Amino acid sequence: MQPEQRVKLVQLKQQIHRELTGNILPFWMEHTVDKDNGGFYGALSNDLTVNNDEPRSAILCARILWTYSKAYRQLGNEKYLSMARWAYDYLTRVFLDPEYGGVYWWVDSRGRPLMDRKHHYAQSFAIYGLTEYFQATQEPQSLAMAQDLFRLLEKHAFEPRYGGYIEGSSRTWAALEDMRLSTRDMNCRKSMNTMLHILEGYTNLLRVWDDPLLKQQHRALLEIFQECIIDPDTHHFKLFFDDEWNSLLPHVSYGHDIEGSWLMVEAAEVQGDERLVADVRQMAVQIAEAVYREGLEADGSIPYESGPQGLVDDDKSWWVQAEALVGFYNAYQLSGQEHFAETVLRGWQYIQEKIVDREHGDWFKLLDHDGRPNPNSRKTGPWECPYHHSRACFEMLERLGE
Repeated sequence: MQPEQRVKLVQLKQQIHRELTGNILPFWMEHTVDKDNGGFYGALSNDLTVNNDEPRSAILCARILWTYSKAYRQLGNEKYLSMARWAYDYLTRVFLDPEYGGVYWWVDSRGRPLMDRKHHYAQSFAIYGLTEYFQATQEPQSLAMAQDLFRLLEKHAFEPRYGGYIEGSSRTWAALEDMRLSTRDMNCRKSMNTMLHILEGYTNLLRVWDDPLLKQQHRALLEIFQECIIDPDTHHFKLFFDDEWNSLLPHVSYGHDIEGSWLMVEAAEVQGDERLVADVRQMAVQIAEAVYREGLEADGSIPYESGPQGLVDDDKSWWVQAEALVGFYNAYQLSGQEHFAETVLRGWQYIQEKIVDREHGDWFKLLDHDGRPNPNSRKTGPWECPYHHSRACFEMLERLGE
């Protein structure tokens, strides 16, 4: 590494620490907590207008739980622990189904279920948040709930013939006709997105629970990424599948590619198999290189999605830029190729210039292709969460500290 670049990375660490502790974490504590009804407001506009008619998602609550549990573990501020406890109480009191188990998809501002389906993506994020909370507090009930959710996924979501997990179930764990996460997704049996985040949740659970079935299923899911989800020719993730892993849409999601590249390495390292780790690290660098070659734009940003004819969604989402910091730096750590480190610096500059909201705090969640905030986007909402950009900061602080 050139001395000039090393100095820039030291400065980057300082800037990221200030952004995390001076903007992101305080914003969510100060502006999103609903002290009257419990939990967190349904949505906030970019100018911080509260919309409490917006549904409250288990995903948002679980991601806030993860964020502040991690913040307390890494930074040690008791205020972060208080925020984590607030999220833990709301997730377990309001979203957890006392009759059939699992977490509901949506509730209203009074905590009444609006959509009681059990999307398996949401169960995995509850595992992710609960296990991080367990690591922060050693509260045994949080681990027990994560273990229960794992067992429910294995009983109702695991598809034994071809492997992997179907998308979702009804409240009673029966089949659903429409299993889409959102209107932008295909209605299909299996998706890369759900597989990736079940892998992520299982990785965190495996850190604190050395269970043979968990380790077996975690490894099997990682192998599905290697054998079925990653295109061996393009090094991109395929997105939507039938049961037999036939790809249903020839699109590329650059953000999921770069996010998945480092989450796969993390998963392999938790497995502790040196051959597996070596193979996955090689794949991660190949994925990062494909995103670098095809997705990276001149200003250091990455658009959302492309298809065979080019870009199909050229918006710049906050989470894609955040995950790119970690994914490209992970590729630099694994390969020593300096263009990956340089890309991190360019990406951070784009974030500082375009995505950080200097007036109202936190980050704009959606920009157009030219870097202008989308006037119809929200600052917070069912999907607009603190976990991607706070996690990027946590990861970069740890990695730059090395």
